[in-house]
Amino acid sequence: MVYFEIQLIAVVVVAACAIPGTFLILRQMSMMTDAISHTVLLGIVLAFFVTHDLGSPLLIAGAALMGLFTVYFTEVLNRTKQMSEDSAIGIVFPFLFSIAILLISMLAKNVHLDTRCVLLGELIFAPSQRLVVDGADLGPRALYTMGFILLLNIGFVVIFFKELKLTTFDENLAVALGFSPVIMHYALMSIVSITAVGAFEAVGSVLVIAFMIGPAATAYLLTKDIKKLLILSVLIGAANAIAGFWLAMWIDVSISGMMAVVTGLSFGLVFVFGKDNGLVAIARRRRQQAKEFADLTMLFHIFRHENSPRAEIENGIATISKHLNWKETKIEARAADLIGRGFLVKENKKLILTEAGQSFLALSRSKERAHGFHFRNLLRKIAFVPTHLTSLKKTVPRNVGKLSV
Repeated sequence: MVYFEIQLIAVVVVAACAIPGTFLILRQMSMMTDAISHTVLLGIVLAFFVTHDLGSPLLIAGAALMGLFTVYFTEVLNRTKQMSEDSAIGIVFPFLFSIAILLISMLAKNVHLDTRCVLLGELIFAPSQRLVVDGADLGPRALYTMGFILLLNIGFVVIFFKELKLTTFDENLAVALGFSPVIMHYALMSIVSITAVGAFEAVGSVLVIAFMIGPAATAYLLTKDIKKLLILSVLIGAANAIAGFWLAMWIDVSISGMMAVVTGLSFGLVFVFGKDNGLVAIARRRRQQAKEFADLTMLFHIFRHENSPRAEIENGIATISKHLNWKETKIEARAADLIGRGFLVKENKKLILTEAGQSFLALSRSKERAHGFHFRNLLRKIAFVPTHLTSLKKTVPRNVGKLSV
């Protein structure tokens, strides 16, 4: 039963974290999670000095407010144009986190303010903290806390999905339509802060960051549809949590640590072996494009010289190799492939286009001309821009788009 509760808590936590994490990935604000996960400690400490009660809900409120202050402080530094956003984050969160540590060491020496529980956490102890009402054990307290936060996050995304999508991808259009990107930004940061603070006691700071960014980053490699991205983030995160739990039990290591490791490994697998955007798929696609370019180059060369008096020489493998500066082995390999596809025939040492090869070449040329037409139209539009794009106009050759063979 304890194992089931641990896995259930982990799945609820990862689902609650993955939902706002998806929008952090889309807004390129992943590092903000790391900053918030550390600076909320200062909010907890300050709230404790006010309430003198470690069980007060004001500790969560203080932590959430400190998360918002972290975002605001970072943006103030970034707006000065004296530093980038990542540099501002690197200054803000160590500063605020260090203040919290100093306050604890100086003013709360005799108070059991467990910073290790807040920052590191250990998921295996989460079921030991029970929610008891009138003597009835209702289950782990963390499950109810994170369940409420999960419902809050789902409700927030469902209600403000249009606004979130619009302010994420086009702030100018959002303003023109009457939406406030600033309000949506800080509303999202509030959700991130509340989620992070609620998950700390159960899983710790490191796993909060892993759950909020890892599944969303992995899903982003698989789809660009925002609705599918949200669903995939939750499913991938849940699979990582369950797999990490059983691996931790098998190897006898930290559950939170193993879940974070599995999250990183799943991202790595998709990054390398993803169907469309994985490194292997990209390398395969580039290799195929290189072959197609070589084939078209050979066909164009043969087409240009097939009716010339020197066709016997110009369309020979040795001459093509010399003109294109390719090795003869490469010419022979591409020629064999084109002959096998019915685009070429070989008579003695001369390569001749077939009707299929001419049709394929004509189709390729029509696509090439269409691309050149659209590109020339784009350049004409650029030419009318009188300010910052005029330098681009000067660098574009006059014959760009005039493709010929």
